[in-house]
Amino acid sequence: MPDGRETATIKVLGSIGEVPAEQWDACAGADDPFLCHAFLRALEDSGSVAAEADWLPRHLAIEDADGRLAAVAPLYLKSHSYGEYVFDWGWADAYRRAGGDYYPKLQAAVPFTPVTGRRLLVRPGAPAELTDVLAAGMVQLAGKLGVSSLHVAFPTEDEWRRLGNLGLLLRIGQQYHWRNDGYRGFEDFLGALSSRKRKAIRRERRAVADSGVVLSTLTGADISERHWDAFYRFYRATSDSKWGPSYLSRDFFFRLGETMAERVVLVMAEDGAKPVGGALNLVGGDTLYGRYWGCAGDYRFLHFEACYYRAIDFAIERRLERVEAGAQGPHKIQRGYLPRPTYSAHWFADKGFHDAIAGYLADERAAIEEEIRDQTAMSPFRK
Repeated sequence: MPDGRETATIKVLGSIGEVPAEQWDACAGADDPFLCHAFLRALEDSGSVAAEADWLPRHLAIEDADGRLAAVAPLYLKSHSYGEYVFDWGWADAYRRAGGDYYPKLQAAVPFTPVTGRRLLVRPGAPAELTDVLAAGMVQLAGKLGVSSLHVAFPTEDEWRRLGNLGLLLRIGQQYHWRNDGYRGFEDFLGALSSRKRKAIRRERRAVADSGVVLSTLTGADISERHWDAFYRFYRATSDSKWGPSYLSRDFFFRLGETMAERVVLVMAEDGAKPVGGALNLVGGDTLYGRYWGCAGDYRFLHFEACYYRAIDFAIERRLERVEAGAQGPHKIQRGYLPRPTYSAHWFADKGFHDAIAGYLADERAAIEEEIRDQTAMSPFRK
């Protein structure tokens, strides 16, 4: 490292518990709830992220001369591609057919969380070049471990470009986000839409209200153990029916409630005294992040109300700038959530495979950029 590189120490951590929470959070910052020590530790301590789940923590940390954390990257050794939302199953199959072992691989990410955020976490006041040192260190660690590849999922655009300058391959995807244009209330937001879309949303909200289902938006101490019990049932029912075994354990959600309740926004739906559905969000500095949804029964439009419209209500009330409603879902466009690019960066040890993927990604980027333009043209907002 220039300017004191010899006094710094680079370590590989087998658990986030090896560093004090305040030091990790000083690097991660306060705006992103998924990067905080409490969230990542809840994943590890609950067993949702562990060797048994084939998410083996290998966080890369840089300590300064005083032994204090100066920079860190959340990093995992994996033997599968589940829970990432940047899909590389085709790459794994091609690698295998070429005679190689794609797994294990190294993944820089927040597990099970397709949310854009920093992945190269440098403490304010630490040397700025530590960002590049972390990135280079991840590639070096991949080489030392003898893995096929390194994947950085959902970094910021600035980090993405920086990783590209260091030789990683650049990929884009897309999600659907709602932006707060200073709306004074939900009706003000509806006023920005075309008449047809405005009427459709009102009809959906009215149908939920007329169904007798009552929704509550809970946060902090208002969320009780019974809410978490009910929500976990909904999460399991939805996850198991659509994607196979659930990633997150019951204990994870209870740890989230114990350590991060003030960052949790839980929308619960009840039919009489019976909980019938729920949507879990986390709130950041200027963004509400929709994460999980589940429902016990068939309630028309309840998904849209709990996940999209209640999120908009909350964001307007708290004057948040955005709602990120998670992965997938072109149906979100007509409800005011427009396409936005997401990013990932990739390194492969095998140069021939690296070059082949580079050609594929060039074509894929062009196709996704065109899709984003086409879908943006479908905006429900008045022209």
